[in-house]
Amino acid sequence: MRSITGTLTKELNNKLTNPQVAKAEAFSVSSYSKLMDRIARLSYLNKDYLLFFRGQGTDYTNKAGASTLYPSIYRGDRLSREELELRFDLLLGASRRLSDIMQKEKPEGYQDVRRRKYIQWSILQHYEVCPTPLLDLTHSLRVACSFAFLLDSKSDPYLYVFGLPYLTNRISINSEHDIVNVRLLSICPPDALRPYYQEGYLAGTDDITTDFDSKGELDFNNRLIAKFRLSRSKSFWGMGFRQIPESLLYPEKDWFKEICSSIRTEVEKEGVGPVNLGRFLQEWTDLESTITRIARKYQERVFSFREATTVLYKNELLPSELQEQLDNLRKFRNLAVHEPSRLDTKDLTEALHKLVEVKNKIKLLKY
Repeated sequence: MRSITGTLTKELNNKLTNPQVAKAEAFSVSSYSKLMDRIARLSYLNKDYLLFFRGQGTDYTNKAGASTLYPSIYRGDRLSREELELRFDLLLGASRRLSDIMQKEKPEGYQDVRRRKYIQWSILQHYEVCPTPLLDLTHSLRVACSFAFLLDSKSDPYLYVFGLPYLTNRISINSEHDIVNVRLLSICPPDALRPYYQEGYLAGTDDITTDFDSKGELDFNNRLIAKFRLSRSKSFWGMGFRQIPESLLYPEKDWFKEICSSIRTEVEKEGVGPVNLGRFLQEWTDLESTITRIARKYQERVFSFREATTVLYKNELLPSELQEQLDNLRKFRNLAVHEPSRLDTKDLTEALHKLVEVKNKIKLLKY
């Protein structure tokens, strides 16, 4: 996608610690009303773009120290071509299942789902079935901030502001900026409640899958206008504003939630294959990102997963037993990517369970 440079207010520009917003420290904001004021001024100054938002509990950074905001299918410091192809195989398999269910059940709007891959991907992304080339965004500042505060943590969450081309259709494709933007509120079937409650949009790089010149062109930090660190104090929302509860962002009585849960169950029963391998690799990428992010708090230049675990071990943050488990999982990951034919169902199931167990242990680390 084309990289842009947004226009900041004079106040924010004076506080900018680096010419590149992605590398600069986030602007601190103490209340929702103050954030609204800053967003209003940014919107006025950046007339050429439509502003979209994303809230996160953590600011993930790359080797250069810049905030990185990849669609889920492209996440991971060292993403090989083989692993990426496996992830797209996972997406293809899940898309076919969704299309078959739509044809059988025929809910309102099923024809659009069967015909359009971007709608299939949007549903699979929103219901967390598998990674896709699309990034979750919202046009609602309140929704984005509510997501930012969902994670139960003591650290301050983050709010990202992106400048995207103006929308022309339900699926807007801008060839000049190499961006596709899907407006879920008018294209998802009405039985898919989650996208409507979240006022969701999804964006990605047009016509890019596994073939690209540089992975960096897929990073939405290219469209980042500003990033804010939100105060986790009780006074953030203030009088008259309120965080949207998780029960509304993820409504329970959602037919598509049940459908997508059944798709996940089906792929888990398949044994060794692209779908199950993709699920393992998705979990691995999440773990790898977490370990690397923690390690870079203690050593700025960390270039590999093994180096990251060594840094944590030397700083007495990683018990030797856990370090050994991580190394075994790393070796299994390499085997899964380069020689998947050597695996069997039992191996993959055990590795996946161990991976989830290790991820839970990592969450308990004090760093």
